[in-house]
Amino acid sequence: MRNWLAIIITLLLLSGCAKMGQPDGGWYDDTPPHVLATSPEDKSTGVDAKKIYIYFDEFIKLDNPTEKVVISPPQLEAPDIKGAGNRITVTINDSLVPNTTYTVDFSDAISDNNEGNPMGNYTYSFSTGEHIDTLEVSGCVVEAENMEPIKGILVGLYNNLEDSAFTTQPMLRVARTDSRGRFVIKGVAEGNYRIYALQDADGNYFFSQKSEKLAFSNDIITPTFKPDVRQDTLWSDTLHIAKIEQVGYTHFFPDDIVLRAFTEVQNDRFLVKTERKDADCFTMFFSYGHPQLPDITGLNFDATDAFLMEASEHLDTLTYWLRDTLLVNQDSLQMTVGFMATDSTGVLAPKLDTLNVLSKNPYARRMKDLQKEQEKWEKEQEKAKKKGRPYLTEMPPTPLETKLQIPGDMAPNGYISFEFPTPLMTTDTTKIHLLTKIDTVEVEKGFVLQELPSYLPEDVPHAVRKLILVPDSTDNLWTAGGQYSLVLDSAAFVDIYGKASKDDRKSIKIKKEEDFTSITFHVAKTDESPYVAHLLDRSNKVVKVAYSSTGDVVFNYVKPGEYYLCVIADTNNNGIWDTGNYAEDQQAEMVYYYPDKIECRAMWPLEKSWNPQSTINILKPSEITKQKPDKEKKIRNRNAERARKLGIDYIPKNH
Repeated sequence: MRNWLAIIITLLLLSGCAKMGQPDGGWYDDTPPHVLATSPEDKSTGVDAKKIYIYFDEFIKLDNPTEKVVISPPQLEAPDIKGAGNRITVTINDSLVPNTTYTVDFSDAISDNNEGNPMGNYTYSFSTGEHIDTLEVSGCVVEAENMEPIKGILVGLYNNLEDSAFTTQPMLRVARTDSRGRFVIKGVAEGNYRIYALQDADGNYFFSQKSEKLAFSNDIITPTFKPDVRQDTLWSDTLHIAKIEQVGYTHFFPDDIVLRAFTEVQNDRFLVKTERKDADCFTMFFSYGHPQLPDITGLNFDATDAFLMEASEHLDTLTYWLRDTLLVNQDSLQMTVGFMATDSTGVLAPKLDTLNVLSKNPYARRMKDLQKEQEKWEKEQEKAKKKGRPYLTEMPPTPLETKLQIPGDMAPNGYISFEFPTPLMTTDTTKIHLLTKIDTVEVEKGFVLQELPSYLPEDVPHAVRKLILVPDSTDNLWTAGGQYSLVLDSAAFVDIYGKASKDDRKSIKIKKEEDFTSITFHVAKTDESPYVAHLLDRSNKVVKVAYSSTGDVVFNYVKPGEYYLCVIADTNNNGIWDTGNYAEDQQAEMVYYYPDKIECRAMWPLEKSWNPQSTINILKPSEITKQKPDKEKKIRNRNAERARKLGIDYIPKNH
């Protein structure tokens, strides 16, 4: 009987275990590790030990300590920092400086082993003397060009207030920014300081290479503090707040420093490479542009009038199109090239190089490919002939490819663009027809065909490969709601090698006025600089650009949607953002972001006023900020999602 009873109970238990149902689950641990003890004790004085032990209340992970953990004063000989189990060991390899406060800033390198909850900006400190410095300064570092937070950049203080200190001496106190771009420099003594940020490429803790990103401030920083009060949340359990208390603490100042980092123009000029991917052109890539173009002398060809040129905006990429097909078929172009380059003393001087530019698609290979195409075409024509279908006796010439771009949602101020793979020799506008419908009849309408601006001097023969077409009217507007057709006759475009474009016909439909709205911003002037305003979509892509010398920024024909506004103070009035220069005490041009989302509805014009100075510390709307915090919200988001499914409120613990 006992055996049968045991069997029945076992079967019932197994049945209960196998029964399907809603798993209960549990809350993810959102509590970061806590320090239990340190040796030597945190904030000790008179310390001469070079090995530090930090113990935690749970097993921890130490993420990338060589990059995230930084010690002040800066250590020229890298310390050994290891994490194992519930302990971190720090071994200082440099000699300890007498009467000095040391800080070990872990930034967000410490997290628990199970859920990865970050501890936050933990810093351990001690002093080799009888006094320990406890002042702090804090703030954030952002990219000057787009106000994105910069993660992992070094931030340091100097008590030497001379500008030359940043280029000759290591920083005095340092910290690194976290994933939000935030930094806290601790263990600071009373006094006056200058502050800098640096992406330290060579590990010497000062600005020694033009390629290093940097930020500087002309303000003198005097750290101070005052007693203050903040709210502290006490929890009855994981989900419920017991009470909120007012807790006193020491508030350190300044705590709102904003450093705008930039990389200086790299004006050390040299020829990076020369490339001839296609037989009909070759490209020279320079590290930096120069208005004096290279002087080319052919060694196995005549370079006189041999090229049409294309250039990038900064003249650092130069493409040479070969006008003569005999040169196109020549696999090797030997030449001497004279250009301005930086010499060993850092000064621009004439330099002469001898180059052998080889085609990556040799003539023999092209002829072989052409023969294959010919044979394939002949087989197709022979097959058509045998089946009694129309056929050709001669292979037609390869047409000029025409890349025609007509927006599907064309606004009345839009345009049509043409792009060609090779430079144009002729454009016959009599073979281009812009037709508009009046009732049911198509009527030809005038148009303007414009070349895109070239960055080359006017006397340099330049390649034309891009054109835009707009209606011929005083304001270059299409008729709202109108329907057009673009008709291209054969050979409307002919390139320098004799290839002609095919005939084509495209329909164009212009959206109505009621499909759009307009945005007007009255932006208060911060100085005499004109503004370049960018209207951005939700993916941070520039959709419209406006220029203003008065501060009134207008965007017409804006499609309904959500947008953001970015304004550049264009101090040199060149229409683009420009970087800074430390030696010349020149900051990068200021960039401001309107703090709120701009919601647009059709036929609802918006008009807003904005003073950028009132929002100067509101860096960039979080919705379009690409640099997000690494791990701070990971567990909280998972718990919030679980709470939502259970239909309850979730308020996370204060990290």
